[in-house]
Amino acid sequence: MEAISIRIFEVPMFRAVLLTSLLLAAPALAVEPFPAVFKTQTIKTNGTEIYVRSGGSGPAVVLLHGFADTGDMWAPLAKVLVKDHTVIVPDLRGMGLSGHPDTGYAKMNQARDIAGVMDALHVQKAELVTHDIGNMVGYALAAQYSARITKWAVIDAPIPGIGNWDKILLTPMLWHFNVRGPDMERLIAGRERIYLDRFYNELSADPKKITEDTRNHYAALYARPRAMHDAFEQFTAFHQDAVDNAAWLKKNGKLAMPVLALGAEKSFGTGEAVELGFVAANVKGGIVPASGHWIMEENPDATVKLVTDFLK
Repeated sequence: MEAISIRIFEVPMFRAVLLTSLLLAAPALAVEPFPAVFKTQTIKTNGTEIYVRSGGSGPAVVLLHGFADTGDMWAPLAKVLVKDHTVIVPDLRGMGLSGHPDTGYAKMNQARDIAGVMDALHVQKAELVTHDIGNMVGYALAAQYSARITKWAVIDAPIPGIGNWDKILLTPMLWHFNVRGPDMERLIAGRERIYLDRFYNELSADPKKITEDTRNHYAALYARPRAMHDAFEQFTAFHQDAVDNAAWLKKNGKLAMPVLALGAEKSFGTGEAVELGFVAANVKGGIVPASGHWIMEENPDATVKLVTDFLK
């Protein structure tokens, strides 16, 4: 498989077609495979289909990924948690191997996707671990279904419309929030690896920690039909997310469940706890050391320990 990937990426004109054919033939394998105890299924809920990995027994924990990743990112954490948890790892709507509906990318709606997954798996309550855009879906889930989320570990990204969001939007590194539309998609089509490299290189502490296998794996997934379009839809929805979140917070107040706000040392740092303090009353801060934004790729051992210690 490695040799095939190398040849594909060296011949751009054939790359998208070949990758699409390979990926449609069978589900993509994780860079680090999930343990054999995990099963995969597609759950129909809330007008779409959500691809889900699940395994183990005990208290449930839901892991939500962000952009430039899929649920595959969580394999190192899932491997540890599955020893004493029921671990549930979806791909978000329009990402990874989940369905690609035309609408529904506001995070309050995507939270209903995840609640539907929990219902289908007969899980009433769960702990929650999120990263990047997963944080935004996670807040919407914890807000709307506060009785069902017992703890929340939130990692290295802000919440739209909350706290310093307007100032954060002015950060030059976040220009990609406004990349969308058919012309942008034409520019990126067939060049998904180049586009994703920008994120892995500029938002990491050490780009070499994001391996070639990892980069190729996610580039292949984001080269699938509609995948990049729907990833952009996640960003397009930020304006509505900001309106929804501010209104929800004003009406309902702060979350009451324990929250661990982890910032990467070379990314959000202590600012993550500051931002979560605007939406949650019981926040503990923490730092993933020697890491930029890509915590599970750059320092999985430290991330796993911080999260598992909190969930205990």
